[in-house]
Amino acid sequence: MGRLTGKVAIITGAANGMGASEAKLFAKEGAKVVATDINDNLLHEVINEIKADGGEAIGLKHNVTSEEEWKHVIQETVDHYGKVDVLVNNAGVSSPKTMAQMEMDEWNKIMDIDLNGCVIGMKYVIPEMQKAGGGSLINISSIGGLVGMAGSSPYTAAKGALRSLSKSAAVEYGKDKIRVNSVHPGIIETPMTADTFKDAEAYYKTFTQLPYFGNPEDVAYGVLFLASDESRFMTGSELVIDGGWTAL
Repeated sequence: MGRLTGKVAIITGAANGMGASEAKLFAKEGAKVVATDINDNLLHEVINEIKADGGEAIGLKHNVTSEEEWKHVIQETVDHYGKVDVLVNNAGVSSPKTMAQMEMDEWNKIMDIDLNGCVIGMKYVIPEMQKAGGGSLINISSIGGLVGMAGSSPYTAAKGALRSLSKSAAVEYGKDKIRVNSVHPGIIETPMTADTFKDAEAYYKTFTQLPYFGNPEDVAYGVLFLASDESRFMTGSELVIDGGWTAL
């Protein structure tokens, strides 16, 4: 307990799945959590659970593709807690379409949420981290950012770009004690993967070397490590949590 005591963390996409698990775990470990999501009804359930457990958190409705909403989230965080130490860019969507099936509107939507939303967040949170004397930026990518995955072209393109962006930002802002790392989950049982993989569970199990898929807590503990001072000498790195998928 107390691995994040004194830290203020913004977590996007925190209404369910990995983001909700991260928010709850961060609060248990002493962080003041600003949880955001476009689905504010589910988000407030997460906030209520955190508070009932003795944690400290606020929830903000947030469309990560909006520059103005990002400014609002960061200003609210600073107004409420005085600083920002950690940003977890967790919000994301997918689409099980091949290149030939996909409409450009779908491509642009995924790029806007999975990549551009992270870019905007980093752009506006970095100055606050510089004021605070450092920080940890954690971008939730995917194994799709490391290897090809059939039927996920826009998703893998966005996640691959996010991986590269994280490395560039790590180089640019290391002098400011701002660490930037990417996390690459495999098949994690969340609402998003339930829709995407419901007809292909047996297929994906052939790639996962452990005899089970991951759960959101498996990722949350890795993200907790990157948010904490335990990872103070890690930046520009890739934390792969995939049950052995990329070991093939």
